[in-house]
Amino acid sequence: MLREAWAHTPTHHRVWALAAPMILSNISVPLVALVDSTVVGHLPHAHQLGAVAVGSTLYVMIVGILGFLRMGTTGFAAQASGRADGGALRQVLIKGLALAALLALTLGLLALPFGDLALDWMNPSAELDEQTRAFFHTRLFGLPAALANFALIGWFLGTQNARAPLAILLGTNVLNIVLSLWFVLGLDWGVVGAARAAVLSEWGGALLGLALTGGALRRYPGRTQWAAMARWESWRPLLAVNRDIFIRSLALQGVFFLLTVQGARLGDDTVAAKALLLNGLLLTAYALDGFAHAVEALCGHALGSRDRQGLVRSLVVAGGWSLIASLVFALFFAVGGHLFIALQSDIPSVRSTADIYLPYLALLPLVAVWSYLLDGLFIGATRAREMRDAMLLSVLLALPLAWWLRDYANHGLWIAFLGFMLLRSLCLGVYAYHLTRHDQWFVSPNPEGSVHAQPGNPS
Repeated sequence: MLREAWAHTPTHHRVWALAAPMILSNISVPLVALVDSTVVGHLPHAHQLGAVAVGSTLYVMIVGILGFLRMGTTGFAAQASGRADGGALRQVLIKGLALAALLALTLGLLALPFGDLALDWMNPSAELDEQTRAFFHTRLFGLPAALANFALIGWFLGTQNARAPLAILLGTNVLNIVLSLWFVLGLDWGVVGAARAAVLSEWGGALLGLALTGGALRRYPGRTQWAAMARWESWRPLLAVNRDIFIRSLALQGVFFLLTVQGARLGDDTVAAKALLLNGLLLTAYALDGFAHAVEALCGHALGSRDRQGLVRSLVVAGGWSLIASLVFALFFAVGGHLFIALQSDIPSVRSTADIYLPYLALLPLVAVWSYLLDGLFIGATRAREMRDAMLLSVLLALPLAWWLRDYANHGLWIAFLGFMLLRSLCLGVYAYHLTRHDQWFVSPNPEGSVHAQPGNPS
């Protein structure tokens, strides 16, 4: 069955039609951090690069926790697209943007005390603390736009439109590159200049995304059922899925937060070196996520149209290409990792520290690829509860390992992180096996807006 599925050429075309634009657009996301690190990394002090690293981590942690806005929107939009339900697609879009606005307001009020508390806990040097606060406080002005982009990109992807996310993300990040070079090097605004460039770029991307929705909606005729949206029952499935993905994302960002806290205690050079290596992780993760996004859209569409064969083919083809891509990244970091580090910084102490830990970065793509792929399957199926439980179980199993490795400094942190990523893949795999064995993929986890919903029903 696997060989037959892999040999199905039209599925390869469909996977690459979605994955290629998403890989290009996804790679542009870590390029923001890479460009910021590269530009600021050529300033004279390690604490300036460290401030961008820590400040970006705090901001990305807040935004990452709310990644459910994209993931939850994708699954429901994909299933509505599979049913050719234009009315439901409009409701998914409106609900996603409404949640983005509400959460931006709420998180904006909580972010400042959170950032202050986190920095107090890290106990960084005085220079690092001052620069990080300035960077983080400025970045918060982009929070509403960042969350709106989540909802827009998830919705476009659910309709199997990968060009619009490509336009949004490339537009956002190309603008960020240009503004970062101008503000940091041209206007000499330093660390704050990098933050200002990111904020303006996020707002530019959000405005572009809103402008593109008109053309996408014309391909799916339908009416927005405002009366249905006023009922609590129409919101319940989306909120339930988003709640579970939120808990899952909170646990994942908690792991990255602990890594940042422990790393900050090891000195400015270690913080800066970890930032350079994590840029490699982000580059890999966002590229491999291109195939996961294809799985989300294609599997969600197959579930909406009840196409079992299409579901299997999409998984096999996307999984095969994900494995090939992970091998390429592992080889790249194993052979050319030193050049990757040298490109980002010319501070000798930072570069020599980062070079020590390159083998861990080379192993990460091979360990993490399966969790990315399985996440795509569960998102497309709107199986958020299983994703949540798998993540919580992974964290609980990884904590004893991290505690046992605590005396091994940065080596211990990297080994514990590799163990966590392996546990993520294994736990998701167990849940996927259980659902497959009991033929549960086509049984709705959401009473309303489910894979069984008929055209015209609210999602």
